[in-house]
Amino acid sequence: MKRVLCLVLLSIALSAGAQYQWDYGVKLGASNYLGDIGGKNLERRDYFVDMHLGQTKYAAGIYGRYKFSKRFAVSANLDHILIGDADEHTTYAPRRARNMNFRNRMFELGVRAELTIWYDNDVGNRGFYNPDYKLYAFAGIAGYYSNPQAKLVYDADTWNGKDTSFTEDPGGLVEGDYVDNKWHSLRKLRTEGATYSAFGLGVPLGIGMYFTFNKEWRIGWEVCWRYTLSDYLDDVSTYYELPNPENPDDMGLAMDLQSQTYQGLVDEQNTSLDLPQGQVGMSLNDFRYQTPPVKDPDGTWHQSPRGIHDPSDSKIRKDSYITTQFTIGKVIRGRSKFYKSKYSWVKNRATVRRSRAKF
Repeated sequence: MKRVLCLVLLSIALSAGAQYQWDYGVKLGASNYLGDIGGKNLERRDYFVDMHLGQTKYAAGIYGRYKFSKRFAVSANLDHILIGDADEHTTYAPRRARNMNFRNRMFELGVRAELTIWYDNDVGNRGFYNPDYKLYAFAGIAGYYSNPQAKLVYDADTWNGKDTSFTEDPGGLVEGDYVDNKWHSLRKLRTEGATYSAFGLGVPLGIGMYFTFNKEWRIGWEVCWRYTLSDYLDDVSTYYELPNPENPDDMGLAMDLQSQTYQGLVDEQNTSLDLPQGQVGMSLNDFRYQTPPVKDPDGTWHQSPRGIHDPSDSKIRKDSYITTQFTIGKVIRGRSKFYKSKYSWVKNRATVRRSRAKF
């Protein structure tokens, strides 16, 4: 009898450790980004201090998690993330005068390791072990698909013979209005003359938590920051170089989308700077490709900067994005292969009925 009791207790312990290793579910929340467009009232600052909360978008996805132990787990995710911003929402004069805008509907596939840093198996100390709670940190790697787009801003110069991408003035617009609601994909237009891939890698880092109810449902929340290797999530990076679109017929459109400012806006921002008398402010040429380019006193020719780029260190000033999401998951109740192969006979033995021979 004692032997049977010990085996039953052992099987319960083994199955308890093997159950609830898998869970899967959905994620829904918000997203934002840090890059060259938007910002607040100063030059770009890294991390959260320059994030434009008014341009928060959505993020949704699915996930699956496997727990190796109480402390360690690995999870995978597939997310659809929208990021976007516009210079019209900032109060920093040089950015506002530049007047760029973008959105990017991204898809991300990632895998990460999770480390539980604190847990409570019996929240409320009621003795029911329901719910339990875990706080965890994670890091991993993710691949994403990126497709930056922009709307075209109306500029009277576009329709006065200086450009070839439009043949008819839409009428009823003032400078600064969007021409229409069409979003133009920018990657193939190569607005800075540069070629970059639609696919990239990021490093997700973050922290999260969840409650498990009735050993069946997990409800949680997490924050995840992605460092990327790209400076083109917003299609803005370096200088006002000559565009090089894949289709030469798109040259006029590429030029229009490369520079979205107009004279009235530049004048307005110069006035807001309250410059000392005699000091020269910003000019329209500071925000357009110039032929020939500007010549520095040392004899160097260059174009005006379009993005926040540091050529001395290619590793900094990359674009990044962040999500904060609520999660709802279902726990899979299963047993380990070890349990099934070694101790399943305990359960089967208890359920066998003796039958009397019939003659």
